[in-house]
Amino acid sequence: MLRKLTFILFAALLVAGIALHKWNKELKADMNEEMKASYTAPAEAIGKLPGNGNPVVAHKFGADPYALAFGGRVYLYNTNDVLEYDGEGEVKDNTYGNINKLSVLSSDDLINWTDHGVIRAAGPEGAARWATQSWAPAAAHKKIGGEDRFFLYFANNASGIGVLTSDSPTGPWTDPIGKPLISRDMPAAAGVTWLFDPAVLVDEDGTGYLYYGGGVPEGQHEMPNTARVVRLGDDMISVAGEAATIPAPFMFEDAGINKYNGEYYYTYCSNFYNGARPEGSPPAGEIAYMTSDNPMGPWTYQGSILQNPGQLFGVGGNNHHAIFQFQDAWYIAYHAQTLAKAMGVAKGYRSTHLNSVRFAEDGSIVEIAADWKGVDPIKPFDPFVLADAATMAWSAGVTAQPFVGDETDRQSAKLVVSDVHDGDWTAVAGVDFGDGASSVSASIASAAEGSTIELRLDRPDGKLIGTLVVPNTGSLRQWKEVETKIAGAEGIHDLYFLFRGESEKELLRFNAWRFGR
Repeated sequence: MLRKLTFILFAALLVAGIALHKWNKELKADMNEEMKASYTAPAEAIGKLPGNGNPVVAHKFGADPYALAFGGRVYLYNTNDVLEYDGEGEVKDNTYGNINKLSVLSSDDLINWTDHGVIRAAGPEGAARWATQSWAPAAAHKKIGGEDRFFLYFANNASGIGVLTSDSPTGPWTDPIGKPLISRDMPAAAGVTWLFDPAVLVDEDGTGYLYYGGGVPEGQHEMPNTARVVRLGDDMISVAGEAATIPAPFMFEDAGINKYNGEYYYTYCSNFYNGARPEGSPPAGEIAYMTSDNPMGPWTYQGSILQNPGQLFGVGGNNHHAIFQFQDAWYIAYHAQTLAKAMGVAKGYRSTHLNSVRFAEDGSIVEIAADWKGVDPIKPFDPFVLADAATMAWSAGVTAQPFVGDETDRQSAKLVVSDVHDGDWTAVAGVDFGDGASSVSASIASAAEGSTIELRLDRPDGKLIGTLVVPNTGSLRQWKEVETKIAGAEGIHDLYFLFRGESEKELLRFNAWRFGR
């Protein structure tokens, strides 16, 4: 009898165990499904993919780049391309006619770029109110009276060239003359079809030279003679002497000027004439160059050095560039519609790229190999120094906008990471944690509950080294510093800030960060 009761009890427990196991399995399945439904995978990078250096940023456009090296950093000044929409909300072709701002990025390692926002150059709220547009900037630095002065030359469409000045490479900028530096009624504009696309050189003796012009008069494709150079006054905001013609074969637009080993290099974009060209002429839409032993010429044509973006990236358009030296190496900044193509809107919206430039022993420029990889970083990133959150190598889903504090604060010139939603991220390349980091702090503003910033290594879903809990600070303009412990961060890694939260609205704004040892 006892054996029978024991068997019955065992059978009952077995059935109950099977039922419990099945219930647990179903419960886990339901929980997994619920977790899958609530989990948001990290956003996908568009345009600039992790590991690549081109285009230089993925959160905004930027065209007609010009580079200025100063104080251990490179500053890139760009035409501020922004998407235009038709009446039905669809992206339309870039008209260029509404562009009255310039944008500024800077870097000290050529992979992580700090967004400094826009320069209101033209228009009713611009520094130069006489101008309606601001295209194709060129920047220069010169000491005047022992003080650092910065000069920014820009095109008012194709009708004139203006100049802005500042005591900082990031501004604020003012118009020192209240009118065009070069206008249509000046002798320096005679015979120039398009009065735009400036480039500037400050020679070793302090003398400044401005290069500009472009366009193709009817029937003059082979030798348009629309490129000019003129000497600037000592103040860099006036013209001294007469302009000289630069006889650039198949000239189209986009002046560039550099000095290397005592030789002057004038670079430009060739025109798109589709007829026969003499042997040795630059192909259509390529960057070509000429040399001289004098900044005013005469010039000798040398050849073509950079193909059109259509041949390099599968998306065409005009070609615009600037060659610059940074810490004993040479580089070229140029634009292409790579980000716009990746977004499905290749309609004239351009992005800046960087590649290396090499001079042969005879002084000639070796043909430039443009690619997605870009240039190698020249140094690691120091995470133990306060860093702007708007310094990024790669990003997904975010934008940047000017810092705004509470009502007692004035608006700052710096930018913060914004438009942050669940799964978005930013990344900094080549972060050197050395022997290890123990903590991280960040300046954050949020009006949402339950948001976090996950700090991960090498990938958006890589090794988790810490999580910053983001409090509701009251609004997106009320800032608070938060801190958390870090574990597992040693050596050099790419650092990802992965944003998490439940709100469908903007989760937070991200101002600055720093690691502690």
